[in-house]
Amino acid sequence: MNYLVKAIHKLKPNSQFQFTDNDYSTIKWDVLDGEAPTQKEIDAAIEQVKADEITEAESKATARQALLTKLGITAEEAQLLLGGN
Repeated sequence: MNYLVKAIHKLKPNSQFQFTDNDYSTIKWDVLDGEAPTQKEIDAAIEQVKADEITEAESKATARQALLTKLGITAEEAQLLLGGN
């Protein structure tokens, strides 16, 4: 899912829409409760979605490292156990 779609769903979770070439100006709303979000609102939501993805990736990496530490193995050893190269 691209960032425009994620941002719109973040702002208007029940909306249904279509667009062309990742271009805000081409959005056609099929279902929309209330006002359509502005380009500025969507741009801000895109930045928030990106920040959320970074935070989620960092959290997963921290949890993964904590589990490896708890198990007393390295990432390379875990890969070997899981059949990785």
